[in-house]
Amino acid sequence: MLLEEKLAHLPDHPGVYLMRDARGQVIYVGKAASLRNRVRSYFHGQHPPRIQALVRQVADVEYILTDNEVEALALECNLIKEYRPRYNINLKDDKSYPYLRLTLQEEFPHLEVTRRVVQDGSRYFGPYTRVGALKETLKLLGSLFPVRTCRDTPLKPKSRPCLNAHLGRCLAPCTGKVSAAEYRQAVQEMVLFLEGKQGDLIRRLRAEMEEAAEKLEFERAARLRDRIRAIEEVLAHQKVISPGRENRDCIALAREQNEAVGMIFFIREGKLIGREHFFLEGQAGLDDKEVMAALVKQFYSRGMEVPPEVLLSEEAEDQETIAAWLSGLRGSKVTVKVPRRGEKAKLINMVRENALSVLREHLLAREREEAGFQEALEELKEVLALPALPQRMEAFDISNLQGTEMVGSMVVFIGGRPDPSSYRRFRIKDVQGPNDFASLKEVLFRRFKRLAQGDPKFSARPDLVLIDGGRGQLSAAREVMRELGVEDIPTFSLAKGEELIFREGDARPLALPKDSAALRLLQRLRDEAHRFAITYHRQRRSKGALASVLDDIPGVGPKRKRALLRHFGSVENIRRASLEDLLQVEGMNKAVAARIKEVLR
Repeated sequence: MLLEEKLAHLPDHPGVYLMRDARGQVIYVGKAASLRNRVRSYFHGQHPPRIQALVRQVADVEYILTDNEVEALALECNLIKEYRPRYNINLKDDKSYPYLRLTLQEEFPHLEVTRRVVQDGSRYFGPYTRVGALKETLKLLGSLFPVRTCRDTPLKPKSRPCLNAHLGRCLAPCTGKVSAAEYRQAVQEMVLFLEGKQGDLIRRLRAEMEEAAEKLEFERAARLRDRIRAIEEVLAHQKVISPGRENRDCIALAREQNEAVGMIFFIREGKLIGREHFFLEGQAGLDDKEVMAALVKQFYSRGMEVPPEVLLSEEAEDQETIAAWLSGLRGSKVTVKVPRRGEKAKLINMVRENALSVLREHLLAREREEAGFQEALEELKEVLALPALPQRMEAFDISNLQGTEMVGSMVVFIGGRPDPSSYRRFRIKDVQGPNDFASLKEVLFRRFKRLAQGDPKFSARPDLVLIDGGRGQLSAAREVMRELGVEDIPTFSLAKGEELIFREGDARPLALPKDSAALRLLQRLRDEAHRFAITYHRQRRSKGALASVLDDIPGVGPKRKRALLRHFGSVENIRRASLEDLLQVEGMNKAVAARIKEVLR
């Protein structure tokens, strides 16, 4: 069905719509109380430039009907997480932020750091945008709560406890010395602490201490006393925001120069227990209501704890629907509002000021960085006698292990900054054995041949080419470039160690001062090419190793291979796994598990 026909037959019903481009990729996900009215509105009337650009890309529209707008909102959040569409607002780098994961679905839960939030019954705490804060939290939790940090799933019985158990940092459930109920109590205490309910936790521990003292269990009472004191020290350093014991999140938005920051303060029992901030991508041209709605939805859709009250600095689009959705996540009523006066208004203003401070620091750092890039480019032009500023620079490197899985890399810096979308990688096809010179010639031949052919992926012409290596690598590169008629492109090589710059025709290499901005830029370019080549080489080796070991086992297809690697992490861990461990893998049966054990043995 043509797009025009689909638009004509859209239902007047709540749901979610997905817009796809000509390649079939999802470029936008939205929700609507009426799919007919909402989707058609994109194609009629005046819109901001961002929406106009979106509409020009749309080649197809799909939709999913829901019973109501709240269900549509929940589905929209899940689909945005899955597809990360280009034209939706996204929390910048949200996937890279670490979380604390407590595996409550296990009989003996363990605590670990993860960067993936999965709805598997675990509790997630975070995200931690500062690694230092995460390390401090882990250290404190280890000293207060004897919960295991080993990742055995399910827990494997052991004859001797680990070092953490000897240090009093784990109850050692693997040795059978603690019941599931007693262990679960320690886990619940950790949850109370991470939720910011330290007051409840102290009252609970104090009651346990008094009970232990009455039973003349003085050593246990002393341990509980020390834990209470440690938690009280933590509380003493937390800022009191409200004299009451309210639990709420405060979310504020700051926007300047087409950049936006969302700041979230976590207040538990009237005390500020933490704060996080996020930069938002794709928000230029949208109003504050849309941006605030996207921030709230994306943050809470990742399994974060939902407090009974959420305060906002600005109204959010579909705020009532968001409140109903959050109430469903929490299991009880959640109030979402914008305070206009009183203590709550003062509180949200403080959060807004913090957001504005973070944003302005970011903008100032960016200005300084831009000035530094420009200085480096101008110095580079001068010291290398270039005809113009090298706005586009390309670097090439080769990686192999004794001639196996040989690969090449091409990285691109534009205006002094890495441009990962322009990176290219090459699998060496025509060279046998460990021959870096021949491999480099093959890579450069393929790169500049495709430039001559007008290939869109290689159509940009560099202002400077950098080769990782010395005079020999440079000579090999220049030979190919002369053959293809691109010898006019300034080309240099940078040797590791002494950091000398070689240029064709110059008998003596150029040595720049170690504090030279131009040299640092060339080093970053060279090192990025090396990193990219090494990464691709490791991927090829890993894929080859996995294929060589598992591909020949009957019953192990691509799906089971992925499941095995996801579950165990490496082929070596699969080899060490017991038959019972293998049967825990999704889609595994006894016959195939036994075959894997036999082959890997």
